[in-house]
Amino acid sequence: MDTMRRALVAAAVLAGTLGASGCAQMQMEATGQQVRLWGSNEVPPVTTQAYGTGVVNIATNRSVSVTLSVLDMAPTAAHIHEGAAGANGPVIVTLTKISERDFVAPPNAQLTEAQYNAYKAGNTYVNVHSAKYPGGEVRAQLSGR
Repeated sequence: MDTMRRALVAAAVLAGTLGASGCAQMQMEATGQQVRLWGSNEVPPVTTQAYGTGVVNIATNRSVSVTLSVLDMAPTAAHIHEGAAGANGPVIVTLTKISERDFVAPPNAQLTEAQYNAYKAGNTYVNVHSAKYPGGEVRAQLSGR
């Protein structure tokens, strides 16, 4: 059942992202990647049943598009941070909560040149915070494709 639920969440997130991206997204080169967020990726690691899935698109013009969903947690906030795997770093994009468990990037979200370079080097991550784990309950490192 858990595997089926994860697959359904992933499919829903991907479908929503593809539907929302439209023609404008097709006109620019984007580096989209599917992400899976786990407590074991947090720094320090968190023991939780929560997990998340989403799609992060960072285009060559540094514009940011994110669709993210979490399950088995009560999220309070979500962000893209600058930081290498195994390290914490500053918030660079605050995601907008659109429902009880879903987040998106705000309109016109864009990285600076330095933040884009950090992304390309694999030194950015997405995490979701909760009251139980205010520093972050689930996290995924961005590969910087």
